[in-house]
Formats: sequence, C-alpha cells, structure tokens
Amino acid sequence: MTIQRNGMSADNEHENSAETLLQSGQAWNGQHIEHYPAGKPEITVMKMTIPAHSELPWHTHPMPNTAYILSGSLTIEDKASGETKTFNAGEAFNESIDIAHRGFTTDQRAELIIFYAGVEGMELSIPLPGEEAEY
Repeated sequence: MTIQRNGMSADNEHENSAETLLQSGQAWNGQHIEHYPAGKPEITVMKMTIPAHSELPWHTHPMPNTAYILSGSLTIEDKASGETKTFNAGEAFNESIDIAHRGFTTDQRAELIIFYAGVEGMELSIPLPGEEAEY
C-alpha cells in the first residue's frame, strides 16, 4: 500500500542514504597512522570556526583526528616542509600526528567538525614552544 502525502509517495519520502566522506590510514601529508593511543578511549567531537584572514598557531596532535569542512576553506601547512593543502566545504581530511602544522583561512571563514580519537587526560592539541594554544 502506498500512502500519498502532499502529492508525494510516502515510499520515497524517507529514503536513507549514506556517503563515506573519508576512509584512510594516512594523514593529509602522507603520514601513516600507526596506532591509536594506549589508555581508556575518549572520543571528542568539536565544532571550530576560524575567521577569514586568520591563522592558527603552530601545534601538534598526539592522536588521530579527522576534520570535516562544513563551510569555507582551510589550508593546512606543514612547518618543516612548508607543504600546504587546501580543503573546501564538503571535504574531510586526517590531520598529522606529532608533526607541527597549522591551518589558515583566506577570504572567508571556515567552519569545521573535528573528531579526535584520544584517551582520558590527553590534550587534543599541543602548541609549539612560544605559540598560543589553538583553542
């Protein structure tokens, strides 16, 4: 039996869909993710907004983490190599682990969702000496 609502078939109204946004064992810069941290798992999901024409301080992450760009674009820069890569709205990427990097925006702000796979008591972001905290 098909139920009609507002001229639409109810059979097609609530179709589920799924799309894998990222499935990888490597960071954006090619670094292999070797393992998860030892300890009691603690997952953190954060929404971050970075204003236009801004840069984050140089920092590292001690655990695997993935970012999804909701809006705008964000360029990631590796401190040692100077390598950069820009990610746009709708794209996801794995960040590097224990490698100094930063993100920066250009003409528009960036909104991100970041998923951290850490352990209890572990800092999400570690600023380089002389740098401010990322958040």
